[in-house]
Amino acid sequence: MQFIAITGGVISGLGKGTITSSLSHLLVNSGLRVSAVKIDPYLNYDAGTMNPYQHGEVFVLDDGSEVDLDLGNYERFMGISLTGSNNITTGKIYKSVIEKERKGDYLGSTVQIIPHITNEIKNRLRDVSRKSKSDVVLIEVGGTVGDIESMPFLEALRQMRRDGDHFIFAHVTLIPEIGDSMEQKTKPTQHSVSQLRSIGIQPDVLFARLKGTLNAESRRKISLFTDVPESGIIGVSDVKNPYLLPEIMRSQGVLDYIFGRLGIAGLTFEDRWKDYRENIVHPRKTVNIGLVGKYIELTDAYISHKEAFTHVTGKHGIEVRIRWISSDKLKIDQSDLADIDGILIPGGFGYRGVEGKIAAIRYARENRIPFLGICLGFQTAVIEFARNVLGFKDANSTEFDPGTSHPVIDLLPEQHQVKDMGGTMRLGSLPVVVERNTRAWEIYGQAGITERHRHRYEVNPKYIDDFERAGLHFSGKDTEGIRMEILELADRENFIATQYHSEFKSRPLNPSRVHEYLVLKAAEKAGESK
Repeated sequence: MQFIAITGGVISGLGKGTITSSLSHLLVNSGLRVSAVKIDPYLNYDAGTMNPYQHGEVFVLDDGSEVDLDLGNYERFMGISLTGSNNITTGKIYKSVIEKERKGDYLGSTVQIIPHITNEIKNRLRDVSRKSKSDVVLIEVGGTVGDIESMPFLEALRQMRRDGDHFIFAHVTLIPEIGDSMEQKTKPTQHSVSQLRSIGIQPDVLFARLKGTLNAESRRKISLFTDVPESGIIGVSDVKNPYLLPEIMRSQGVLDYIFGRLGIAGLTFEDRWKDYRENIVHPRKTVNIGLVGKYIELTDAYISHKEAFTHVTGKHGIEVRIRWISSDKLKIDQSDLADIDGILIPGGFGYRGVEGKIAAIRYARENRIPFLGICLGFQTAVIEFARNVLGFKDANSTEFDPGTSHPVIDLLPEQHQVKDMGGTMRLGSLPVVVERNTRAWEIYGQAGITERHRHRYEVNPKYIDDFERAGLHFSGKDTEGIRMEILELADRENFIATQYHSEFKSRPLNPSRVHEYLVLKAAEKAGESK
């Protein structure tokens, strides 16, 4: 088994996830079978109940697992689908060990961090390698070296190399650039590597994060004090777009170095992103999309939407400038929406900001602004139509107003008995049937699609006939025809919303169809206004 472990030092937020994703992309496009694991040292079992302000977007996989947003990056950069086993948390490890202890699996032994916790970690990592049949598994360790939470994971990785698993250790560090001359300081990297070595791990590769370009003198000094060959020290400078990073890393010889360490020869990298990168760097058009949400202070809460728009840019050369609009503050008469070419209402939970989203949807509908609603955006589009077209002034979701006389959005039937919050929604990839001769059919061009879901509430079937008669048409449904999945307005071609999260399956060479449609319609509007 061959593994590449990526750790971080000096400070958090250096971009380990993007570096891991970029390296995985290079390996996949060299012909290797690659998988990736994100280790999150927090005690939560998964990311499902975590506030986006604390941890960014909750990403949903095909199997319904709610995971760290870095798994979304892995999927996008590698072009594959992962499972819940690709995200390991302290909560998962301890829960499993305690359950085994309760069943007597340890035969009366005193259960300890070493060997029981570390063995559980090692077993899970090896299982990913076996089940995915990968040539290489990349392991990103969350946090920074020295954190108490990550120590058992680092010890498990150290033991795996000792046990005979073929390991490459990569370490991401910071190179501060100081003063008017932007002098590059290597001391933080030296200290971070020293701390890593103190727990028995000698890095083989260093990824040096800095704003500019790593100079020869800094590379030489880092090599001298860390025992990492100069050819294994890769400068990772700031880039306009993360999809440009793999080529920057490749240009410094990272693939040749990694292949040498893995004992692999005869592989050739195939650059499938050349035209894609050209469209990102040199777009031919620009559109302004207003993203109306309540977590706009931390835009990573909507990272998959940002990436989906980038994928459209890479395909069509249309740059998407996102205007982040607070749904908490938005009023229908505000100028926030005056000069935008399209509106996106993303998913979310809770009543805060809902009225602002409804106001934005009304503005889009009444002014024929290209519109896309996702999940809660789909549900608020239903509420807005019920209030302002059907005349049901108190129409609402029972999530926000259990006593409304017009519950146009209601709890899914199977959710009424749910007690636990984590992992209990309608989750994962589920089939959707698209109706012919509709806008949705124009977008997808096929009757059967599969998209990822994450919701507890749905359109109340009691009101569907009312909506249809008034011109809100449900053009996509589940396989039983019971749950509404796609809506559109009969009198126009630029208004669409989906109950599912199409952003989760968007890929660089295959963008989310509805995000693509929004951008193309926004480009038409932008062209008309010139």
